[in-house]
Amino acid sequence: MILCERPYWLPLGACCLSTLLGACMRVGPDFQPQRESWSEHWSSASIEQVTSIATQADEQPDARQWWRVFGDENLEQLIAAADENNGDLKIAALRVIEARAQLGIALAGRYPQVQQANADVLASARKRHDGFDPRSGAYFQYGLGLSIGWELDFWGRFSRAIESADASFFAAQDNREDALVLVHAQVADTYFTLRTTEARLRIARENAQLQKRSYEITQKLFKSGETDELDLQQAKTQYLGTLSSVPVFESQIAVARHALGVLLGRPPGPLPELDVQPAKAGVVPLIDRAVLQDVPAKLLLRRPDVRAAEQQMAAQSALIGVAKADLYPSVSLVGSLVWSASSLTGAPSTLAVVGGPSITWNLFDHGRITNNVRVQDARLQQLIVAYQNTVRDAAREADDAATALSAALQRDTILHDAQGAAQRSLTLANTIYREGYSDFQRVLDAQRALSAQQDAFVVNRGNAVSSLIALYKAVDGGWDRDQPLIDPATRTQMQRRTDWGDLLDEPASPSAAQGPGYQPQGPTR
Repeated sequence: MILCERPYWLPLGACCLSTLLGACMRVGPDFQPQRESWSEHWSSASIEQVTSIATQADEQPDARQWWRVFGDENLEQLIAAADENNGDLKIAALRVIEARAQLGIALAGRYPQVQQANADVLASARKRHDGFDPRSGAYFQYGLGLSIGWELDFWGRFSRAIESADASFFAAQDNREDALVLVHAQVADTYFTLRTTEARLRIARENAQLQKRSYEITQKLFKSGETDELDLQQAKTQYLGTLSSVPVFESQIAVARHALGVLLGRPPGPLPELDVQPAKAGVVPLIDRAVLQDVPAKLLLRRPDVRAAEQQMAAQSALIGVAKADLYPSVSLVGSLVWSASSLTGAPSTLAVVGGPSITWNLFDHGRITNNVRVQDARLQQLIVAYQNTVRDAAREADDAATALSAALQRDTILHDAQGAAQRSLTLANTIYREGYSDFQRVLDAQRALSAQQDAFVVNRGNAVSSLIALYKAVDGGWDRDQPLIDPATRTQMQRRTDWGDLLDEPASPSAAQGPGYQPQGPTR
């Protein structure tokens, strides 16, 4: 140890040395993206068939707000309400705040740490040869001590930890955007499920009313002896069977409303957003094409869940370096400052400054440290495979959605024509029956066919809308960063409990918090 009186050069020299060594001796691997070659140029015939690339003159809304293609203010109001109150979105935003605080913990490792500070005041007395006099023999002794330790980032332990926390912060932001994608898709899908069920309910009621008239006619004919009981019972069976579907659809509508309420962060109850455009009730639109802002291959790699998976790889890659740093000696600068004084007249006060380097090395923990490095590397490899699976799943989701949309569009024309033919068949069957050229069974068959074709047409329309939503979701659609990270009520509640400083403000990027000159080694935006 070195005893010195004016060691003003020590902190500055140590800072320069730490910065130099930390920049030049970073153990562990530097992160490298693990993208497969096929993902750079991927596409499919199904996607090309049902998508187009937006041009500058295209008036279609941005894919981040794809739900506006439906021109439905009810849906836009629902999504706006979900953005404000959805519980999953709030949790995802709070995880961004948590990751930002974790980044602050990692950044603190670059600075000296106060290891011990103490102060004391002692009352003492001197013993005189002529006896003890408390009034003249009592005195006070004061002392103040401060110990500081500063581990130099000799092997990049702290810079790798900052790199990992930086990537984790980005991953938290990406996960929040992924939550936005999921919530927007769920709200839209549930909304159009509701509209499809409303349309099916309307069809069931209309057909039940039609079949009720037939039943009443056969009932009168049976009472007058003009027909047998078979026609009466068959008409009654078909009418009651159709009528029984009405409570089922009403129940499904109530369940869809409950699901929308939960997505909006509310208990089951009224949804005034559904009444913004009353004419949209029971209307299922048909949109035959998704307008994208880029080619599918690039959009897949920009999906929030894909970006989050890549950032998680970067964070884990840096942790390998943190683990490897334990294999090498730890170099620290330690120092103590001790001041003491006394109330005795003429007693001198003393100030002692002690400082010097300290080296620690876990020579006998080599096996534990080596295996910890292997653990971190195995975790990285798992995340690499998980990332590749995420990209493949994203491609599959997009291709599946495009294939389903293409099939639904083809069926739409066929089912529309079949619905018209069924309507015409019922008209002819009623005419022939009234004129006595056929039995009542043909009327029943025509009614059953009309009900089935009308229902199939509406269901297929709903499937087409659902497939379009899934396609937009699969190709990076539905995330919008215009929403505030923390709502005012949550901010106030958290600030009452804890001093958050500026961590609850909207972060521009992690590098802004890390100070000028910091260059993250992981992937950046």
